[in-house]
Amino acid sequence: MSGRALKVLGFVDVVVGYQTYLEIIEPVIRGKKVHSTGMTREVDRVEAAIEAALTGRSCALVSGGDPGVYAMAGLVLEILATRGIACNTGAENSLKVEVVPGIPALCAGAALLGAPLTHDFAAISLSDLLTPWDLIEKRIDAAALADFIIVLHNPKSKKRDRQLEKAGEIILRHRPGTTPVGIATGAMRENQRIRLCSLTNLHLAEVDMQSIVFVGNSSTFRYGNLMITPRGYSRKYTL
Repeated sequence: MSGRALKVLGFVDVVVGYQTYLEIIEPVIRGKKVHSTGMTREVDRVEAAIEAALTGRSCALVSGGDPGVYAMAGLVLEILATRGIACNTGAENSLKVEVVPGIPALCAGAALLGAPLTHDFAAISLSDLLTPWDLIEKRIDAAALADFIIVLHNPKSKKRDRQLEKAGEIILRHRPGTTPVGIATGAMRENQRIRLCSLTNLHLAEVDMQSIVFVGNSSTFRYGNLMITPRGYSRKYTL
């Protein structure tokens, strides 16, 4: 977590979040009033946080990674806007809303793998719960064609076990099978696992919803247990 996140969790009255995330930070929020829910209850969590704030209590809504990256910040602001609840206007009856930056999983995972994101990259979620799969396929194909490093979020769940294999097939249309792939699971947590493989073998990789998959671009290479994407300095300077 960022220092600001730790500070906010220290002074708020109420903490709301997904049960698993709250269990991870339990030592930090011990003694606080807590409201937790299970998976797919995002709207309920936001409503609970807004209700707490409207009754005059300071409240932190916890997300994994960074709240603005595939997380809850957008939903909070969307619901406030939909309901016409004033925020950050400075008026007496306006809610003060702060989006506290965190450390996105792709940054934590990239740090553990070495330097896979040193050049342009595209982040794509393979979850089709909120985005149609045909649109996800178009995004994967476009990113692969444009030679972006591709970061795949939500690669596999209990109900979704074909998306990662299909993503690999799409990327293979534009990249050789030897393209390095890095997989970070539980980055910076106790269950952390870091693995490397080739694009050809991506469909064999053990992944889950805590995994982030990094598919290299045409210049990415593997050096021992590191995954490196050159920025292009060798074309300008003698290294």
